[in-house]
Amino acid sequence: MRCAVKSAAFGLGLMAGLPAVAQEAVPCDWPARADNIAEPWEENTRTFANGDVRLALLDTVEPAGAPFHILVMSPPYDELGLRQCRTVGLNGMGFGGADFGSLEAGYDPAEGLVFTMAVKVYEGADFQPHTLRFTLNQATGAIGAQLLP
Repeated sequence: MRCAVKSAAFGLGLMAGLPAVAQEAVPCDWPARADNIAEPWEENTRTFANGDVRLALLDTVEPAGAPFHILVMSPPYDELGLRQCRTVGLNGMGFGGADFGSLEAGYDPAEGLVFTMAVKVYEGADFQPHTLRFTLNQATGAIGAQLLP
């Protein structure tokens, strides 16, 4: 059985004092495969905004130190009526762990949907705990994030 604490960290920005890392939200590719949704699905996927937004924890197994990504399916919709699909990761890979059960959501009119969750990132020789804060603007599809200490 995999470690009980799973982590996925996202983001486009970092708070001062943290090491410089490239956090990114990218169009769905191989990490977004349905068989990568972390089991049990009912504990690792949630919907928001009347079902228009879905988040899921993805476990790609490899690389061993950064296998977790967050799947974000959200408006805006394309010409076929499909939502955008993005995965959030770190340095072109995933994250060392994410506690999807800690996921909290709110709304800020200036930013859109605001999510926070406990994550772990491999730093130096160990996994370090952080809080991931990421935003989603449903009108533009923009996703931004901060990794907080």
